[in-house]
Amino acid sequence: MSRYARQIAVPGFGAQGQESLEAARVLVVGAGGLAAPVLQYLAGAGIGFIRLVDPDCVDETNLHRQTIFRADDLGRPKVAAAAAAMHRLNPACRIEPDEAALDPETAPGFCDGVNLVLDCADSFAVSYILSDHCMTRDLPLISASVTQMAGYAGGFCGGAPSLRAIFPDLPQRMGSCAEDGVLGPVVGLLGSLQAQMALAVLTGLQPSPLGRLVSCDAGGMRFGGFRFDNAPEPEWQPAFISPSALQDHDFIVDLRDHDEADLIRESAVRLPVEAFGTPAGPRPAPGQRAVMCCRSGLRSWQAAERLRQVWDGEIVLLAAGD
Repeated sequence: MSRYARQIAVPGFGAQGQESLEAARVLVVGAGGLAAPVLQYLAGAGIGFIRLVDPDCVDETNLHRQTIFRADDLGRPKVAAAAAAMHRLNPACRIEPDEAALDPETAPGFCDGVNLVLDCADSFAVSYILSDHCMTRDLPLISASVTQMAGYAGGFCGGAPSLRAIFPDLPQRMGSCAEDGVLGPVVGLLGSLQAQMALAVLTGLQPSPLGRLVSCDAGGMRFGGFRFDNAPEPEWQPAFISPSALQDHDFIVDLRDHDEADLIRESAVRLPVEAFGTPAGPRPAPGQRAVMCCRSGLRSWQAAERLRQVWDGEIVLLAAGD
């Protein structure tokens, strides 16, 4: 136990905490900037099993913030490169790499057999999909998001309110690292906070991070936070579905432009977000389910919010990519 002697010596942690980490089974979704500190600190701390899910390969633009990768890893699947790095760090930590995307269809399988989920994907669609699934399974979820020089990390589900309770509505625009940029240390800071929250949940350290959100504005050198233990769940919770869940009788709207992607299905109609929300605007026939489809899910959510003002049927969202 000499490897872990320094953390065992922490008051409230002890040998019992170490045993909890060795018995833990954790899902990490995303192998990028947030996952870089998460994986290193969790594997270093002696987590017994980590399932790592990410569909991407290492790109040169990743290296400034995704510090588990090296130039020699360019072109390799991120999960394979990350698993090899973690094996070198701590061979006792078993890493199960899955080079795949998480969506509503694959989420149950990836979450099977784990007792904690860490959302490091920095994709709001993935965050809501994980939150919805963790809420039904009573699984704790540690989620974070970063863009430019600001972000947050929080503990959801597992007895605490869901992500939807804190973020029931979306902004008109969602930034991304590619579009808005991001500084590496900010991602490292929030990822390290995720790792600390995970260790606290797994070992029972108090106060629990579940039901707490911590925000960071690194540009202004400011931290904030609040507890949300009693936050109510929103009445309207539009669910995400996978393309395989589309049905022949659905009213399918593809909100992507012609030059952005082909229609998700031949039966889909291509319309802008602004087409919805007026009495004369398009709407499904009685008994149909409305499916709003776009690249990231943001326009789908916006169109769904406009449609629900004039139509009270079922509306679901689909983040289809490019």
